[in-house]
Amino acid sequence: MTKIYRAIFWAALLFALVMALVPQPPQLPGDPSDKVQHVIAFATLALLGAVAYPSMSLLLLLAGLSALGGFIELLQAIPSLNRDSDPIDWLADTIAAAMVLAAIHCWRTGKRRGNR
Repeated sequence: MTKIYRAIFWAALLFALVMALVPQPPQLPGDPSDKVQHVIAFATLALLGAVAYPSMSLLLLLAGLSALGGFIELLQAIPSLNRDSDPIDWLADTIAAAMVLAAIHCWRTGKRRGNR
């Protein structure tokens, strides 16, 4: 099952990267704001990453996802991509991932305590 979870995580990460870099991404139902899209993407990646790599440190996963968010913003600054780079998007990415991973940490901690 782990291989399937990892494949899903990497497919979602690649999808998020492509959508962040295409010049005209498709309109989403409800027309959510850019910040909402960032939060959804990185909350999802955090959840999928924690499931795909259960033995990985959640702080390391958070660092990796935050770095990905920063990398996306750097790439969006390339003029030929016709995208807007915004450091607040990076902050939204990091906060969304941190919130999900903090919830997972609490859940895992409670689960371990319940097994004693």
